[in-house]
Amino acid sequence: MTYPLVAELAGSGIPVTVSCRVLKLARQPYYRWRNDPVQNADVLRAYRINALRDAHDDDPTFGYRYLADEARRAGWRMSRRTAWKPCSQAGILSETPRVC
Repeated sequence: MTYPLVAELAGSGIPVTVSCRVLKLARQPYYRWRNDPVQNADVLRAYRINALRDAHDDDPTFGYRYLADEARRAGWRMSRRTAWKPCSQAGILSETPRVC
């Protein structure tokens, strides 16, 4: 995300409009981010990833389906599909070799 860069440049005296134009960003999302830099969805995603990582640390052979079940037991509501995306993005993979 380049919004912190725009904020840093604005603090240095470079106008936001110029920074956004050079970085090919729209100004409105920047101002929305500036007013609320951390969205609730980002916080929830981070908590879910932590729950999945904790379950993975307990037994690294688990795949995302079992990790979703373990996270649900820990109190985090999510479906298996919801668990798959953060697992793939965070690199939380089963250590069991695949047999083709």
